[in-house]
Parts: sequence; structure tokens; C-alpha cells
Amino acid sequence: MKGNFDSIINENRPVIVDFHALWCGPCKVQSPILKQVADELGERVKVIKIDVDQNPVIASRYQIQSVPTLMIFKNGQIKYKQAGVHTKDQLKNILLNNL
Repeated sequence: MKGNFDSIINENRPVIVDFHALWCGPCKVQSPILKQVADELGERVKVIKIDVDQNPVIASRYQIQSVPTLMIFKNGQIKYKQAGVHTKDQLKNILLNNL
């Protein structure tokens, strides 16, 4: 996944990375919200999910200490990182106003 992950986050459009775990209750709340954001913004944004239990090297690389943690990358640079559940409006504002 590492090589593929690096090429994905280097895209010119914003990439939302959802660091999650299957056992995480709040992660299950975040997932449909991310789908709504992806559906509404279409090709302007990409959303990927990283299971921290299956990808510990990537989680460690970005110092993920709690799930869910959302990161937004653009051109390989970290534009946003925050743990906790985000609402659809929060995410859209972050994406549209800051990137």
C-alpha cells in the first residue's frame, strides 16, 4: 500500500484520508459522512480509507494516535489533520475554503 498511498496523496486535487479501524464506533459514524462529501464534490476530491490495524507503517508515519483521524493532502503536502468525527458541513468548509 505504501507506494500506492504516496502516489495517491501526491494528486493535484485534495485527498481526504480517513484513518480508521473496524472496531471503532465513531469511525462507523464518519464513513457515511465521507461518502456524502465524496458524492457531492465528485471529481474535485478523492476519499480513501486506511485501516490502521492493517497499515501500521502508514499510521505510524503520520503519528495517528486515535481513530478516526482525517488528514487532507494536496500535492503530497498535509493541509489538514484532526482526530474525531467531522460533520459534512465541517468537511466541505475545510475543503472549499482552505484548499
